[in-house]
Amino acid sequence: QVQVVESGGGLVQPGGSLRLSCTASGRIFSGKTMGWYRQTPGKERELVARITIFHNTNYADSVKGRFTISRDNAKNTVYLQMDKVKPEDTAVYYCNSEPFISQYWGQGTQVTVSS
Repeated sequence: QVQVVESGGGLVQPGGSLRLSCTASGRIFSGKTMGWYRQTPGKERELVARITIFHNTNYADSVKGRFTISRDNAKNTVYLQMDKVKPEDTAVYYCNSEPFISQYWGQGTQVTVSS
């Protein structure tokens, strides 16, 4: 069974940090580039960061220099370290392969940046 589980979200103050985790079953994770995406109400889901199986990374301009994506291939887990967060980072965060596969979307994890 294909399964994606995101965790680590919560309420954080501007300038603070959070670390998101995503564990995926082998079918979606093994040998694939993985991405973190986010979505706010009324907007399309956007790719925030991606990481290849060789740990090469790319970031959206809006998070470059503040977020760090990493992966542990032995644990089928991908992480998103969020530093210096801003109110505009508030969203539901999801992980998926990149490019994404529609049936692999998990429930996501809510991140709220507010004082």
